[in-house]
This record gives sequence, structure tokens and C-alpha cells, in this order.
Amino acid sequence: MKNYFFLILFIGSFSCKEAIEIEFKSAETEKYRPIYHFTPDFGWMNDPNGMVFHEGVYHLFYQYYPDSTVWGPMHWGHAISSDLVSWDRKPIAIYPDSLGYIFSGSAVFDRENSSGLGSIENPPLVAIYTYHDMEAEQSGATDYQYQAIAYSIDQGISWDKYQNNPVLPNQGIKDFRDPKVMPWTLENGNPGWLMTLAVMDRIQFFSSENLLDWKMESEFGQNQGAHGGVWECPDLIPMTAPDGSQKWVLLVSINPGGPQKGSATQYFIGDFEEGKFTPDDQLIRWLDYGPDNYAGVTWSNVEDRHLFIGWMSNWLYAQEVPTEKWRSAMTIPRELSLFEVNGTLLLQSSPAAEMKELRRKTYPLSQLQTTLPSEGVELEAQIKNEEEFSILLENELGEKVLITRANGLVSVDRSIAGQVDFHPDFPAVHSAPMSWESESIRIFLDASSIEVFINDGELVLTSTLFPNSPWKTARFSENLSDIVVYELNYED
Repeated sequence: MKNYFFLILFIGSFSCKEAIEIEFKSAETEKYRPIYHFTPDFGWMNDPNGMVFHEGVYHLFYQYYPDSTVWGPMHWGHAISSDLVSWDRKPIAIYPDSLGYIFSGSAVFDRENSSGLGSIENPPLVAIYTYHDMEAEQSGATDYQYQAIAYSIDQGISWDKYQNNPVLPNQGIKDFRDPKVMPWTLENGNPGWLMTLAVMDRIQFFSSENLLDWKMESEFGQNQGAHGGVWECPDLIPMTAPDGSQKWVLLVSINPGGPQKGSATQYFIGDFEEGKFTPDDQLIRWLDYGPDNYAGVTWSNVEDRHLFIGWMSNWLYAQEVPTEKWRSAMTIPRELSLFEVNGTLLLQSSPAAEMKELRRKTYPLSQLQTTLPSEGVELEAQIKNEEEFSILLENELGEKVLITRANGLVSVDRSIAGQVDFHPDFPAVHSAPMSWESESIRIFLDASSIEVFINDGELVLTSTLFPNSPWKTARFSENLSDIVVYELNYED
């Protein structure tokens, strides 16, 4: 049966004025299945892995367990896209074996065939990942994680594991994982590779000439940044600051210990010289102040763009959310850049430009009297009074989501947003401090999520939502203007 709901826009401090109605058709998929966010067909998914752009194709690998909707023996699932928004699910790329489960990692294009795993005429794609030996862990060992590689010489269609794995043995540390590898000029001036690795409560950097033999360069972070939990899924990114200087941004996911409890991603801004990362200051900065953006990293081989995607969930409740055949989605793709507030550099996380390709129809406020064929929407508005605003989403069951700025905080309240009782930490108000002016807001709303971008990503809050009935009304405070609704769908 097709379900319908109405979006009614009330302009004027939530006072009831003449309403403009929009009728939306609900997605004809199972409950909570997103329209334009990536999900697996079935089974469990968590961290994005191995993201590489090659021959016009974006590869997205991910932690995957096809046999259950809760975490289990990890594989690398695989999907590809030519545009970052429409994804073609592919067969499993890398399976667990006698060395262990296939945990998180990265992938690179070995253009010069430094690994010798391809040829000059046909260089390989190389995946670098963590093996997790579950039997060793259960026996009480501490060296049950180590780094290994697989390679593809058919453009990422099939993958062979390197016969001499592991390439980086464990140092006797329980948490020794999630290698993010990038091209890097070695000390001798030759081209090589740099690995950024999460090691319990710090990051270690390793260099290699060939992706097979690794030498430790330095470590960072034992007494710096947030330390409420284990450090995971790092990414070191060279960026250009607004003044034209080069800076380095180090992403580090942490679980638990995020600003909203549970999982989150912090970042550091500084310099990287002679294999050593030095932060500019001791500030703790968060990539996303919502509860549901974790373990995200950037695509490799995309030249000067910094394209990012994250796992849209939180380890507090990820295995308990009320989906049936599948669990978890990815965030929309985002582009990272630096901006400055009162002399302090911060990381901006903007919706990738490709997201505009999802806009099937545009509805300015004056034209919002028609039927839209999809419940996936983007809402956009200008903020006339930078000190405060409010947007309220509701359905006929009295379930609500409230987005506000007041008293220097931007907040998303999902405490009565539908199914919230599956975990005590899910129903909550999530807030972020914002000391500078807010000028615009973009909201990406899908069947089970909301992503709020202030000033095109200068501040971001990402939340999963599980309403028992689709949202029917949206009410905008009077200091929001130029309101536009876009119908989003990657299917024509």
C-alpha cells in the first residue's frame, strides 16, 4: 500500500497562519529504508573502508556481516558509483579467513606498481586492512590484530590476498588497527607511502617504499585530545588554510567518549614534517556534533578534493535500532575544508556538490502546492536573525523533531521522535556551541535520518530517527526566509 503524508509550512514564530500543504508519497520499501543514503541490501554494516577513486569510479567498501543484522565475522562489502549519490552494490570483496576477520582499512592506486603486485602496464589497486584473530583474542592474547594487504588487477572487481601477510605484525598491543594509507615523499626524496594507524590511545605513523615493508616514523596523541575511549579509524589529510598555507588535519574516531555519549570523530589541525604530526593547539574539536556520524574517512586518489563519508550510527545502540532486514546507513558524502573563526581554524564539512544532482524538483515557498513523488527531501533557508531560529517537524501521532539555535547552542531534539525506547541514551537533545553568526541552514531528511548543516557545514549535527509515521508538518520560525524544498531521489 502506498502511504502519503503532508508537509505544512507555517511561517511566523510557530503561530498558526495560512498553511501551504505539500503531499509526499512515502517510499515503497521496507520501513525506515532510506531513499538516497547508502544501505546494504541485508545484514549488518558499520565503518566505511577502502574508499578509492579509480578510472571514473568511486569505490566504497564497508565493514559487513551478511548473515545477521548484528555485528559478526567482518567482511569487506563493496559498492561503486560514478557520481557519489547512486550506488551499485557489488559482491563481497574480501572474506575472513584463517588469519582472522577483515577489519577496517583503506585502499590506494599503486600507480608505479611499487608493490610489484601488478605491472607497469596494469598497476594494482591495493587494499590495506586489519586482520582480527578472534580465537587469539578469546584465548587471552594481546597481539591479535595486524595489518595485511589484498590487491586487484581488474579495476577492483576481484581481490587477491597477499601471500606473505601480515605486512605489519602486532607490537603486543590489543588495539592496533585501521590503517589509512596515502602517497608520501620519503626522507630520501623518493615516492613512497605513509600509513596512519590507530594504536589504543594514540596514532602511529609508518612509512614504506612498496606497501609491503613498513618502518615506524613517530606517534602522536597519548596525552592530547579526547580520551574517553579507544582511538579508531584515523585519517591524515593535507589541506590549504584560508591564508594559503598548508595545514594537516588528523581525524580520529573515538568510542566511547563523544560529546553526545558513545561514538564520535574528533580532529586536530597542525603540521606534519619529517614524519611527525605537531598540533597547533590543545583544543578538542569535533567533526560532527550529532550522535550518528562515526568512523568516517576520505577517498583516496581524488586530487585536491577531500571527500568524506561516515557510518551513520553510534555503538551505544547500533545493534538495537528498529530496522528489520538490514542495519545502518552511511551519511551523505561531504567535502572537507578549513575556515577561520576569530583566528582559530576549524573544519568545515559541506554536503558534496554532487548532492545537488539528486534534486529532481525544486519548490520555492510560493509554489509548494503540488505532489512530490518521494519522501526524501532537502530543506534550505536563510537565517535573518543569526542569534536564533527554530524548525519543528511533526507527524499525526504527536512525534516531533525540533531544530533550534538559542543561547549560543544549536540543538536537535529527538526525545519524542518516534521509536526511542530501544536504548535509554537514544531519546535526547543533542547540542553544539556556536559562537559565530548563523546565516543559512540545509537539512537533509530521509526515511530514518536528519543531517543539519549550518552555514554550509561550518557546524553539523547528524541524527538517526525512527518515526512511527512519516513526518507530516514542518514549522519554520519567522526569522527564516527564502525557504526552498527539493525533492531528492537518485532514480529517474
